[in-house]
Amino acid sequence: MEKILIIQTAFIGDVILSTAVAKKIAFHYPDAQIDYLVRKGNETLVDHLDFVNHVWIWDKKAAKLRNLWRLIRAIRKVRYHKVINLQRFLSSGLMTSLSHGKDTYGFDKNPLSFLFNHTVKHKIGDGLHETDRNQKLIASFTDNQAHRPVLQPNKGHYNKLAPYLNQPYICIAPASVWFTKQFPVEKWVEFISQLPADLPVYMLGAPSDSKIVAAIQSSCATHQIHDLCGHLSLLESAVLMEKAVMNYVNDSAPLHLASAVNASVRAIFCSTVPAFGFGPLSDDAKVVQIGKPLSCRPCGLHGKKACPIGTFECATGIDTQQMASELKTILKNR
Repeated sequence: MEKILIIQTAFIGDVILSTAVAKKIAFHYPDAQIDYLVRKGNETLVDHLDFVNHVWIWDKKAAKLRNLWRLIRAIRKVRYHKVINLQRFLSSGLMTSLSHGKDTYGFDKNPLSFLFNHTVKHKIGDGLHETDRNQKLIASFTDNQAHRPVLQPNKGHYNKLAPYLNQPYICIAPASVWFTKQFPVEKWVEFISQLPADLPVYMLGAPSDSKIVAAIQSSCATHQIHDLCGHLSLLESAVLMEKAVMNYVNDSAPLHLASAVNASVRAIFCSTVPAFGFGPLSDDAKVVQIGKPLSCRPCGLHGKKACPIGTFECATGIDTQQMASELKTILKNR
């Protein structure tokens, strides 16, 4: 039996996108033992996948280095046939090169890539989606076609969300770690104010995002805005997004949640651009962005803590009237 390890110890969105690799391997090797290695907190994204056998968890907050070496020792004992490293940092390079894996795969940007058996080039802005870049690592023993990322909420997740699913609603994930990736509060208010007052709006995110939701609620007092930030797990959020009339997200993890459950989505890109390779993949997906070119956009790959030139026109210049008009048409035609 082929034993395969996938390493992705980055953040939520990266792990979600990596599931496309695991899914494709499972398709080509249905009898393989497919294991995952993720950072603590992201294990729930992959441990429900029916083609994943075991999930190794790296606690990077408590005794980071000690836990790293503990994991490496444990992995070495398995003697994986293939170790696929989707990350480009030293720690994942150590895991890969010291894994005792028969064949090791990784990107050339990893500082220890010279120790891998197989490397491929990784370049942001090459016109490829990140799922296509990732699949290059496994093309030699599968094929050249990337799969879509996948999540598998279970019956319990759907049962918990059942009370929310009995009428049309939209979901909004209003926050982002990076300021310049985040649609401003005043623009969310501008958008929601144009919608029917009786349309439920479910706000998704981390507990800390409730501050943003409160600011939006105070300016949209007549609308049904429900703060679910911190109240739902990632898979529960995915269920709510899957069943929504529409989801509105920034260039952040909820965008990839939508892709993984094929949820209708409008992805708002402020300072970043879809050409980086992190756009939506759902059947019903569109990118929302400013309608004219800006010499300052994009100002960076990951966003910034503040607009470098102080205007933030890439966000404030987005037409919310067009967003609202499209949604009204969708609701009318249901």
